[in-house]
Amino acid sequence: MSKLFRKLVPKFIRRPIEKNKLKSTVLNYYNSNEEEFIDQEKSNALEYLKETGFSVFPYPFQEKYKRSDIEVYADPSNQLKYIVTEGKRLYFKRKSSKRGVRRNYNFLKIEQDQNSPHRYLTSEFDIKENVILVDVGAAEGNLALEAIEKVKKVYLFETDERWIEALEATFAPWKEKVVIVNKFVSDVNDAKNVSLDEYFKDKESFNFLKVDAEGAEGDILKGAEKIIAENKNLKIALCCYHKPYDEDKFKAYLEDRNFEVSFTDGYMIFPEPKTFNPPYLRRGVLRAVK
Repeated sequence: MSKLFRKLVPKFIRRPIEKNKLKSTVLNYYNSNEEEFIDQEKSNALEYLKETGFSVFPYPFQEKYKRSDIEVYADPSNQLKYIVTEGKRLYFKRKSSKRGVRRNYNFLKIEQDQNSPHRYLTSEFDIKENVILVDVGAAEGNLALEAIEKVKKVYLFETDERWIEALEATFAPWKEKVVIVNKFVSDVNDAKNVSLDEYFKDKESFNFLKVDAEGAEGDILKGAEKIIAENKNLKIALCCYHKPYDEDKFKAYLEDRNFEVSFTDGYMIFPEPKTFNPPYLRRGVLRAVK
């Protein structure tokens, strides 16, 4: 859709048109491309897409989640909004509306459902006691909050300054073992960027790395070559849906470095205009173990 269309047409009219176009693009590609192998998982996703319309997660598990079920609170001490999960407060950006919090947290719940292609953890691929966790692209910090009581230490890397205040509030009860780094993680080092190899060169080795960085995952891996090569006890949860063929590139890269690699079940459809190219059905998260 053109910029002029987005500017002139109200969102409530524009959104259904945009979603229908995305749906048609995906279905036309898989219907017309004889070289694209369609396994049962892809077939299930495409059938859901046909019947219900466009969705990042083309599966029925998401239908059980309702924004209206989410209670949003306001903290009088800092005027930040938060929700309560497993007895712990998860704070949101200062300018978030209640509606926005409900929308964002509902998406997080869908994203981390046991059946979601974006689920980081399983009963086998888990964060163990006394692990040092590194979360690149922390955003709300939901993964770290889930594991905070059992980990030894957490490093939260988040480049969006609007999340830093919320992260500080969320992890205030555990601030002695949480480090928040407001830098972009990459393969270069300067005032705004840092590589994991550089940042951790004089620190204790970490055991669990989660990366969800809006397409910067490849550069982050390049900037962690020393850690990846030398760390003998490392798990990596790596998002691989942001760009076409990332799942294949990351799998080959990590297998060459002696990791056992698997993927989450199912597929995602990532509607980012700059990377919305075939294959449209992409694996969500790569899990690697050494």
